[in-house]
Amino acid sequence: MGDLQTDQGESLELFYVPVSEFRRVVDASVDAVAKAEAFAALARINTLYMIAGAWSGHLGTSFSSIEIMSWLFLNEMRDLDKGPSACDVFFSSKGHDAPALYNVLIGLGLLPEEKLHQLRRIDGLPGHPHVETPYIQANTGSLGMGISKAKGMALANRMTGTSRRIFVLTGDGELQEGQFWESLVSGVNRGLGEIVAIIDHNKIQSDTWVRQVSHLGDLEAKLSAFGWHVARVDGHDVAALERTFRALDAVTDKPKVILADTVKGKGVSFMEGPAALSADELYLFHSGAPSEAKYTAAVAELRPRAERLFASLGLGTLNVEARIRNPRREPRKTDNLVAAYERAIVAQADRHPHLVALDADLVKDCGLITFSKHYPDRFVECGIAEQDMVSMAAGMARRGVLPVVHSFACFLAARPNEQIYNQASERSKVIYVGSLAGLLPGGPGHSHQSVRDISALGGVPNLVLAEPSTETELEAIYEALVNRVDESSYLRLVSVKWPMPFEYPADYRQEVGKGWVVREGSDAVVFGYGPWLLANAFEAVAELERIAGISIRLVNLPWLNRIDSAWLAQAIGDRRAVVTLDNHYLRGGQGELVAAAVASLGLEPAVRVTSIGVTELPECGTNDEVLAYHGLDIAGLVRQIGEAIRTRRGSAPRSVQLA
Repeated sequence: MGDLQTDQGESLELFYVPVSEFRRVVDASVDAVAKAEAFAALARINTLYMIAGAWSGHLGTSFSSIEIMSWLFLNEMRDLDKGPSACDVFFSSKGHDAPALYNVLIGLGLLPEEKLHQLRRIDGLPGHPHVETPYIQANTGSLGMGISKAKGMALANRMTGTSRRIFVLTGDGELQEGQFWESLVSGVNRGLGEIVAIIDHNKIQSDTWVRQVSHLGDLEAKLSAFGWHVARVDGHDVAALERTFRALDAVTDKPKVILADTVKGKGVSFMEGPAALSADELYLFHSGAPSEAKYTAAVAELRPRAERLFASLGLGTLNVEARIRNPRREPRKTDNLVAAYERAIVAQADRHPHLVALDADLVKDCGLITFSKHYPDRFVECGIAEQDMVSMAAGMARRGVLPVVHSFACFLAARPNEQIYNQASERSKVIYVGSLAGLLPGGPGHSHQSVRDISALGGVPNLVLAEPSTETELEAIYEALVNRVDESSYLRLVSVKWPMPFEYPADYRQEVGKGWVVREGSDAVVFGYGPWLLANAFEAVAELERIAGISIRLVNLPWLNRIDSAWLAQAIGDRRAVVTLDNHYLRGGQGELVAAAVASLGLEPAVRVTSIGVTELPECGTNDEVLAYHGLDIAGLVRQIGEAIRTRRGSAPRSVQLA
């Protein structure tokens, strides 16, 4: 599942194939197999270019699926020229292969050529599929949804008298999700022969090697047992793909599934699994951009093959263009909460031999590599199966173990929500750790931007939620959750590293429902939490004091669903303008809790509470672009906090007057 991002690098010349060369391939008078092979080779160069230029993306799974997508769009998809609402349907359930799909669409002229340079940018192409993009027929999300969505599309088409074939690409890791297997039966019962599912069987998941998919056993037999027609093919052998699809034409009374044996990272020798595994058996090119040296080496392998296939069509020399990528430099000092968490869980495990870590195929992203090495017998890799993982943890907790459960916040809060509620109802203790929480990073897109997890979990009884802002605060909160909080808990971790303009107070002891003052001020009080939100707020309130003479107290309240009323009254004091900040949708965020708690205090004169947070579906782009779009960058907070205080006062200095 992982979604790491490269943080720094020098200027680099990146190479891409212009759309005109793809058009020459498409128009060539050659057989379909040769054409698709050449097209895929060109798309592979551009996929590498796109991910390197964006500084993040998923190379391995994009490379494993390019031949499949190229063949489908060149030869199987009918009526593409009539537009996305009138053609056959293709979508990827796994979603990480979006760059490959984008490049196939761009190469065919179905997306504008300039989008090649706009992966993970505002108004560009999102890191995971979004239906706002033409020819993207379904959003990705937690894995396992694909066949269910395909069935729904097929049934709707039948109701409206629309004849369309539906192709859905899944990853083999998705086969660990219960929904995948649940979806098979009714497809057969209803005779949905217009569905062709394709399993990209590259045998490597996000972070783990064959161990997590090897248990699936004889997939052909299992899929056949559900009544699906099953075919198996080398997913990189275009001629074999053609034979397979033609054989499926005769099967009309049942849904079909193609088990496509592929190689993750196909096309670049050092990216291909299993050669591209670290000593820890972790795949090295799942997410993030390659280093400058690796990019150059990869291009050196991809270009000769593409040039050879292009020339074999009688098209002469392949034209390749170049752009210089801007360098990216990480700030000299940043707080890295995932790295701090990696230290914190090991430190607590050293003290507590009953502490066990469970992971959902995100060992790198969740900071568990060190723990898995130090305590291999206490590390449980559950794969892509959050519901199963949480219920396992519930069973452990009933038998005297302290389970710590890990996944991305967007999946952990939602996918096993019922299981978390069930566990909490047993009054046992489990610690849940949701990484990649909140609006940032902005590149993956809204399927991974977890801005509803506070609302999803905040009302669960016996479950306390917290989000730290600095490395030191993380260690302090984690110590409290393990040793001093009797309830279950959810630790919400922002995964992006961030420069912090303030320090955690050395003598502060964490207490549930209470926070601490980050910056003093007398005119108003702002409540917030988390690294980038508090850092931006710190700069914003300083700017308001400088330009408008407004003195604002900034308070860090890391407890997201608990507030101590006496502490809150003290934190507000005689200030009557309160602003809450949420790295979350306004509805269901901490701000609503603060506002309700302020109202219950019955303070006189009355306190006006203004809430600032995410008000619409998150945008995809660079972190700076996304924060600016949602008004949560420093300038946006200066404007919104200034307006809130102006409204309370009835007037304000000219510098914060808003149109």
